[in-house]
Amino acid sequence: VFWCLRMSLTPTRGCLLDLPWEDILLPHILCHLPLQQLLSLQRVSKSFQSLIQLYLANMRCFDSSQITPAIPRAAFVNLLKDNKVLQQLALQNCSDWLTDCELLPVIEQNHHLHQIQLKGCVQLSRHALVTISLSCPNLRQLSLAQCDWVDSLALRSLADHCKALEAVDLTACRQLKDEAICYLVQKCSRLKSLSLAVNANVGDVAVEETAKCCPELEHLDLTGCLRVKNDSIRVLAEYCPKLRSLKVKHCHNVAESSLSVLRSRGVELDVEPPLQRALVLLQDVVGFAPFINLQI
Repeated sequence: VFWCLRMSLTPTRGCLLDLPWEDILLPHILCHLPLQQLLSLQRVSKSFQSLIQLYLANMRCFDSSQITPAIPRAAFVNLLKDNKVLQQLALQNCSDWLTDCELLPVIEQNHHLHQIQLKGCVQLSRHALVTISLSCPNLRQLSLAQCDWVDSLALRSLADHCKALEAVDLTACRQLKDEAICYLVQKCSRLKSLSLAVNANVGDVAVEETAKCCPELEHLDLTGCLRVKNDSIRVLAEYCPKLRSLKVKHCHNVAESSLSVLRSRGVELDVEPPLQRALVLLQDVVGFAPFINLQI
């Protein structure tokens, strides 16, 4: 790729820009260059600028982490303003400035999105999730980790319109309770991966409904879900034969007696060592545990 670029700037040889743009340059050459370098190429000439703009308009995957330092607001808006064919959108490092104003136009004109990553984008609102629900019927993977603005009404909209979902990350979406999770899994029975981590409002009702509605479930993260108990873990073992990993670290009411069935099936379990678990229980009793770090 870099040899071709050098060749294009050498007068005695053929020019890279002479190659067919849509048949050769876009699908076979530019797609192998980091986005940061592609943006730099725009400064070479007006022809290169036109080429890169065409590439951006036809880009299937946009990951903001490929642009360092963090992408500015104006640059983001300009980069995606003509794109209507995005399939994957990752904006996890845009939390400092990303609001509905910047995101919604991108979502509304890209109906082929099947993967969206919004981890830590705390300045969005529930309208972002509603827009995703209405605009992306083929959505399969969605990360809303640490998005405290996600509420039950917005999640219901997602469940009603995006029934092809296979992976949802709701880590630290603390407005959500059992009822909202139950509605999601009832509508989205194809789920293979679900994270409900760091949510003290999620308990046995949500876990049991997830187990009964999602037989294809492979990965479940319940880290820090303090209301989850042994009974729901037993239901999970009974109804989810394809389960491959379960995270129950800091779930103080989940004991080995309920995990043993899953362990015997080779399910990967993330749980505190017995000594640390004993110390955690001691903390619950006496309210003091100076030697352990319970950060999640």
